[in-house]
Amino acid sequence: MMMGASFVSTLPSLLPLQAQAASPSPSPSPSPSSSSSAASVRPPARSELIASSGSFVELAHAADLIQRRQRSEFLSSVRGTLYSAIKGNPDLIPSLLTLALNDAMTYDKASKSGGPNGSIRFSSEISRPENKRLSAAMNLLEEAKKEIDSYSKGGPISYADLIQYAAQSAAKATFLAAAIRKCGGNEEKGNLLYTAYGSNGQWGLFDKQFGRSDTAEPDPEGRVPQWEKASVKEMKDKFSAIGFGPRQLAVMSLFLGPDQNATETLLATDPDVSPWVQKYQRSRETVSETDYEVDLITTLTKLSSLGQQINYEAYTYPVPRVDLGKLKL
Repeated sequence: MMMGASFVSTLPSLLPLQAQAASPSPSPSPSPSSSSSAASVRPPARSELIASSGSFVELAHAADLIQRRQRSEFLSSVRGTLYSAIKGNPDLIPSLLTLALNDAMTYDKASKSGGPNGSIRFSSEISRPENKRLSAAMNLLEEAKKEIDSYSKGGPISYADLIQYAAQSAAKATFLAAAIRKCGGNEEKGNLLYTAYGSNGQWGLFDKQFGRSDTAEPDPEGRVPQWEKASVKEMKDKFSAIGFGPRQLAVMSLFLGPDQNATETLLATDPDVSPWVQKYQRSRETVSETDYEVDLITTLTKLSSLGQQINYEAYTYPVPRVDLGKLKL
């Protein structure tokens, strides 16, 4: 069958990329039948309690908003660092994607162990056969981590987060590259096309999963196939083991090795996977690529959180107190 164009065939030009505080409910007016003697011994009125608790609610909301802003600003800076790193090394995009996939694919549903926990950073794991040729991508992220940690106010970024957000940046780069390709290689027009029709806004849930913890040891061997040597059945079985089906296998073809066309040619030989391969190839030929892009974002979001407890206070830090006594009026 005629296979679609590979998704990473064009060098990318990278795009940089309200909470409502609940008001306390009004309290009912005191009963007009209450006696003055009863009023002198009764506990504080409900309105006073609500007013008091309301101040704590407002403080809690304010603290939450500050933390969310801190995380958002830090994540924005992380993206900038990763975009720059990937822009200078676009040939590593396939490896960055497979790095994130293989780190997550160690997840075991039965024991609730493994997953995207940064274990692939250990030399004993990165050197396994399934991780062959991924060392350069890991080295790139090691350098990026040094820069990120140098400006982080809330502690060093975890490898678990870094690896998955690098995959996000790499995936976005491929979408942008496709838009530029559709515009005949014109980067300005490609940027406008992706801004107008791309699904960048669909990454919201992925961005919230920022706060994974690193494991202290490598994950067990034998949990990740050698994708380039695996049969379609072996791929299907592995995806099934983590709760994914043929649809997710097809949409993740970009992550299964350096040659997406070769991977999709193999996947198209399976009657369960072939319809999805064809669907995504057709989608990639459209202006918006919506079906393909949204399904890939959804799958990567789920994959990148397997078995992980997200710390939503990660990378936040105390705000310096202002000594009002030193203010000069």
